[in-house]
This record gives sequence, C-alpha cells and structure tokens, in this order.
Amino acid sequence: MDTRFNLFDNEIAVKFAKRFANAGMVIQQSPLPKSTQELVSLRASQINGCGWCIDMHTKEAEAAGETSLRLHLVAAWRESTVFTEAERAALALAEEGTRLADAHQGVSDETWDQVRKHYDDDQIAALVSLVALINAANRLAVIVHQKGGSYQPGMFAAFDL
Repeated sequence: MDTRFNLFDNEIAVKFAKRFANAGMVIQQSPLPKSTQELVSLRASQINGCGWCIDMHTKEAEAAGETSLRLHLVAAWRESTVFTEAERAALALAEEGTRLADAHQGVSDETWDQVRKHYDDDQIAALVSLVALINAANRLAVIVHQKGGSYQPGMFAAFDL
C-alpha cells in the first residue's frame, strides 16, 4: 500500500506534530533511561505494526549505543536473557498498556508491582506517558500508511519541531 497522506506536508498536521514533539521532549528529558525509552517505544510499535516507528526507534536506539542483539530480541524479550529486570518490567507495561482491549483490567497488578519496584515516581510518570504517546504515534502513522525505511536518526531536528 502507498502512503495515504503526508503528515509532514500539511500545515495542521505539522502544527500538531510540533506539540506532540514537545510532549515527547518532556519524556526524553526525564530520568527514565534513554535505552528503556527506545525499547518500550520499539515494543509498542511492533505490537501495533507501525513500520515507521519501528524504523525510527530502532535507528535512534542504535545511534544511542543500543546493541543489535538486544534490538533483535525485543519482540521475544520474555524468552531472552539480555534485558534487566527493570527493562523487563517496562516492556511488560508497554505490552499491557498497548493491548488494553485484550485484558479487562489493562495493566496487571503484578506488572505494576514490578514497575514500582524498579522505577521512582518521576520515571513511572515518564514511562506511563511514553506508552500513551507511542501508541498515539503508532496510530497516526498506521492510519496514513507511513512507511518505514527512510528515517534517519535526529531527522526531526530538520523540521524545526
């Protein structure tokens, strides 16, 4: 399928993207580790089938020093040994927070307890906000069929967002 609509070439969409990016900056500047931010964004994007966001977060993670081994194993994080207990808690939250319709309770108490064990209040605020934000970004890109493959790390700086 071809891209339906170029969100980067429309005045209203660009205005929205600027505000969206500003919300993202709050998370980026938070004490939540950058590697955790990228792993969570990548996992939610995989679940949602968002090629654009998978491309973006894989490349941003690599640019920030993440290993290809860990990036290749994000989709199977439960069956791998390369993630810390804190990262595993964040990935569980990302999955449960993304698949809200799959469980009537949303995020389980067990997952929440693990998140509380490994993150402080500021990190949790950033993590919960990140899960909400990446899911919104996935929906924007999937709705318009924004394709993955062309993203370059840091490319949004050129858009003066």
